[in-house]
Amino acid sequence: MTGSVLAAPQAVADDRQTAVVSLGDSAMSGEGAGDYEPGTRGENGNWCHRSVNSMIHRTQLAERTFNLACSGADSANVSLADTTHYTEGSQARRLIDIARTYRVTMVIVQIGANDEPAFADTLVGCIKEWFNPFSSGCAPKLRQQWPGRLAAMAPRVENALADVKSAMRQAGYSDSGYSLVLTSYASPLTEKMDRVLHGPQGCPFKINDAKYGRTEAVPQFNEALRGVASRSGARFLDFSRATEGREACSGGSNSSNEWQRRITVDPYALVYGGLDAIGIHLAQESFHPNAAAHGQLGRCVTQFVNSGADSARCLAGADGNLNAVA
Repeated sequence: MTGSVLAAPQAVADDRQTAVVSLGDSAMSGEGAGDYEPGTRGENGNWCHRSVNSMIHRTQLAERTFNLACSGADSANVSLADTTHYTEGSQARRLIDIARTYRVTMVIVQIGANDEPAFADTLVGCIKEWFNPFSSGCAPKLRQQWPGRLAAMAPRVENALADVKSAMRQAGYSDSGYSLVLTSYASPLTEKMDRVLHGPQGCPFKINDAKYGRTEAVPQFNEALRGVASRSGARFLDFSRATEGREACSGGSNSSNEWQRRITVDPYALVYGGLDAIGIHLAQESFHPNAAAHGQLGRCVTQFVNSGADSARCLAGADGNLNAVA
């Protein structure tokens, strides 16, 4: 009609509950934090060890929190690929269903350690070197291999992040409609432990190997993941120094203030997983952040996301609490 003014279409309110979702491996699932969700404690072959204490559940960012991470997962298990790990399929595919049901405001990913870096196997290899008094340790060999391993890992993590973004698009989100965060890993070890008794105290590593891990391997890993985040359009949260001064065995004979587990044998693995637990699953919690660490990491994630910064580091302040420092 002549002279009429058409009203602008009104945006449809999204009244779904808000949610944040975590994807990744043991460091994100909550391995080491205890209180694992029933069905992920080894029952019927599922060793994902998703903890109710995981950092995602300690954030203050949304009405609901969902943890899809699984201990031992690699980048392919996070991606949209048709893979199965500990009886579970693609984490990104499960993300689609959550994102359709809830209004997801953040997806946080921690992945890469179980790709070419083979972090768990590397730690086991270094432990073997500790038992050999004539060995120069694992650091000399790793120092040569590590850059190549990280270079091989990077495109796998990039592919996983691309699939996470694809999953969110399939659920109806634009790339700017939520926050995508990639994190690195905290060093589980330090050379600053009892030089004589650290082995019996639960950290059977040569001092120089522990120093190499904290001062070279973990920082290099961190920078490789920072590059992945930049190329993938993800925000980056640096965990490399998050447990500094509270690593496994840093407290000598007193572990009460540590945020990383020492060698830990879990008898409940036999209760839930039966004979399947014999072997790696009995010690699966070893050298992972504990519940106290996850509480602090959740605090740092909350600060970081609310800050709007593209990147930050999780560092302990004067009060001992972790803060996101840009």
